[in-house]
Amino acid sequence: MWLDIGIVALFVVGIYAFLQLVGWRTRGLNRHTKRTAEDMYPQYADSPRKQRRYAQERGGSWSEGSGGESQARSAPPHRES
Repeated sequence: MWLDIGIVALFVVGIYAFLQLVGWRTRGLNRHTKRTAEDMYPQYADSPRKQRRYAQERGGSWSEGSGGESQARSAPPHRES
């Protein structure tokens, strides 16, 4: 009888520990941060020239204001190949 109670108690403690661990990880992954996508984007972005070329190769459009460093230049016209 005591063995059955001990097994059930260990099972309940194991479930409780698992839920605590999952909750701790969830809170850690969902914490608020002061970093925004705009702050992080320049660290991973290609150069404006590469972004423009990528967009043109895939039939899209790219403008300097959509993440480029310089807004003084304008994108060259699209040439049909």
